[in-house]
Amino acid sequence: QYSPESVAGADGELDPTEVTFPGCSCRSRSCAAPECPCLSRGHSYSSLGLLLAEQQQQQQQQQQQPPFSRPVFECNSLCCCGEGCQNRLVQRGLQLRLQVFRTRHKGWGVRALQPIPEGSFVCEYAGEVLGFAEAQRRIQAQSPQEPNYIIAVREHLHDGRVMETFVDPTRIGNVGRFLNHSCEPNLFMVPVRVDSMVPKLALFAAADIAAGEELTYDYSGRFRNFPGASRERKAPEEENSLRKPCYCGSRTCASFLPWDSSLFSTP
Repeated sequence: QYSPESVAGADGELDPTEVTFPGCSCRSRSCAAPECPCLSRGHSYSSLGLLLAEQQQQQQQQQQQPPFSRPVFECNSLCCCGEGCQNRLVQRGLQLRLQVFRTRHKGWGVRALQPIPEGSFVCEYAGEVLGFAEAQRRIQAQSPQEPNYIIAVREHLHDGRVMETFVDPTRIGNVGRFLNHSCEPNLFMVPVRVDSMVPKLALFAAADIAAGEELTYDYSGRFRNFPGASRERKAPEEENSLRKPCYCGSRTCASFLPWDSSLFSTP
């Protein structure tokens, strides 16, 4: 079942459509920092719809602040600004021409049918938003031959806490479910919050992308992270039988798709 955005999973634990954030009182057509409380919380977009994370990260390093990525909060349904506000991007959904196609070794894939500038929002990875118990139950019920679409996104807060989001587009999802992994990807994933703390898993262009180029991202989330940011451990040899080979063909290919044993382990 095609859904342009994430929906509450069958376990009913999280509802991504529930509005829990207060809206801003900005009366202008487009919000601006630092006046807008939504923008003051984290990264912002340019008037061209480009994520300004890289520029802010460089400023942060120049100021010798701790190397933490700032979150993204878009204006929401309770905000007073107009629909044309530049801080409303991911919530507008897919705006680009993409094509699902059959690859040579990787099954289905997605390619761009138009040039995509670096920093542009491409699409959301949408599906059922699950709690940990249901995500673990589903992944343990899969056979090794079945494709796994469940993604576990962990956001590491500066105070040591970890926020987890599990999205499963196996039965309900969008074009994002057909994106393949690459060890040298041209997309990166950013959790973007609009109405609540349940984030939209938004994919942005990591470089200028040409028409006809396959779109890929790193399933492990290592992309643009600082050294040691990923907690993916090296799987022992006996677990390699459970892992799926990687066919990305990049120079730095790790031979296997990223491995996260937490959903397979029992308490």
